[in-house]
Amino acid sequence: MPNVSQLVDRGTSELRKGRFSGINQIYHIVSCTDGYARYLETFWAARIVIRAMRREDDAGHTDTLAFVVMPDHMHWLFQLRGTRTLAVCVNTMKSFATRRINRLMGRSGRLWQKGFYDRAIRREEDLLDVARYIVANPLRAGLVKSLRDFPHWDAKWV
Repeated sequence: MPNVSQLVDRGTSELRKGRFSGINQIYHIVSCTDGYARYLETFWAARIVIRAMRREDDAGHTDTLAFVVMPDHMHWLFQLRGTRTLAVCVNTMKSFATRRINRLMGRSGRLWQKGFYDRAIRREEDLLDVARYIVANPLRAGLVKSLRDFPHWDAKWV
């Protein structure tokens, strides 16, 4: 898997090429903060992003399987439910988080880079391996020595 900057540096139009929203399809999405600013490094900012993802679950639009919120980006593995498109679900989550984080930080403007990286998970792929890759991000980034020390992740299988 390419690193986060390689995913986003392709540009918004490149990220949209071939995007398909399939009900019951499982997606791994990555979204970075604007300019890779560390807007999500505080406990409360990260929890707002998690709440925004859970809100999409509660509304019946997604079923979250795994996620991690890093200081400057987030990974979200979910199954698309209902009638909303992939883009609408992700953009709704990002918009909800932006409004609340901006209020919390006393700022205004964009929180996220435009667009997001998405990858539809094929049936033959091992979801557990994808989830492990996602939640191991804080370890690979050197933020913690043990996932027990990082509060902003979850996986359905844990």
